[in-house]
Amino acid sequence: MSDKLKALNTENFQQAISDGVTLVDFWAPWCGPCKMQTPILEQVAEQVDGQATVAKLNVDNAPQVAGQFGVQSIPTLIVFRDGERVEQFVGLQQADTLVDAIESASGAEDLEESA
Repeated sequence: MSDKLKALNTENFQQAISDGVTLVDFWAPWCGPCKMQTPILEQVAEQVDGQATVAKLNVDNAPQVAGQFGVQSIPTLIVFRDGERVEQFVGLQQADTLVDAIESASGAEDLEESA
């Protein structure tokens, strides 16, 4: 896993999503589409470096966190802003979709509209 992707667990999850924009991939090592999602997330992390955090949470190790957000299928990707869920995707997602969601959550579109 790239050093740009942050590994989350039950202990550090709330702290990780509490400030700024964070994209969390709810995944498991036995999940085929999850394995295909990881290189896409690495690409996204490169594109949004400094703007947002891209992280992964293994649902096998943190089922209570997955349950808290109603994750029933994986991969599920959730964009958080300051601890609040702002967008959610289920299934394999392309980089452009995720970058757009992060930029939207970051308020980049708001800045463009007010310019």
